[in-house]
Amino acid sequence: MKTKKIYIVRHGQTDYNLRSIVQGKGIDASINEKGGGQAEAFYNYYKNEGFEVVFTSTLKRTTESVQSFIDDGLPQIKLAGLDEISWGVYEGVEAGYEDKLFFKEITQRWANGETSLAIDEGESPDEVAQRQQEVIELIKNSEESIILICMHGRALRVFLTQLLDLPIASMDQFEHRNLCLYQLNYTSGKFTLEKENDIRHLEPEEIKK
Repeated sequence: MKTKKIYIVRHGQTDYNLRSIVQGKGIDASINEKGGGQAEAFYNYYKNEGFEVVFTSTLKRTTESVQSFIDDGLPQIKLAGLDEISWGVYEGVEAGYEDKLFFKEITQRWANGETSLAIDEGESPDEVAQRQQEVIELIKNSEESIILICMHGRALRVFLTQLLDLPIASMDQFEHRNLCLYQLNYTSGKFTLEKENDIRHLEPEEIKK
């Protein structure tokens, strides 16, 4: 069986990221100037990689992060399964001290195995995993062998546990930064990890931060 290469990136920086404002699937923000620079750096580094299709979430920050590839003619498929987790009542809220304590508590409970737990009016990791199943099947059954995916931080963590057949509760082992890359191979029905939270494509001063 021919090996498929899967390149997964998180979107570029938004002003919400910069200001530590909670940004889930209910916030459709654009990338900012720095995010645009990150997207350009990724494009320049990987423009000759031979991508055959790009999957993005339905939120514009993912499309904007790979727009140069799309402008070159790369087919795009928008998938709601790749949308960020819904943070419910915390969407658009600037994370103060008490809020940060709350997020620390809920992510710890997720790590302890309570992945069916959702924030008020939001989603649980299990619910995110369920809607990602369609995307995983699409990857496995697609005719393309070099696939680019652009998605979001928490959703990315959940996605990787599923691809690598790990418990969802272990998702926080996968660190991420804006426009970082995870590269996986898919062969004989199994995904393997090749690159993790890779930012070598970004500017040298970005890597030092």
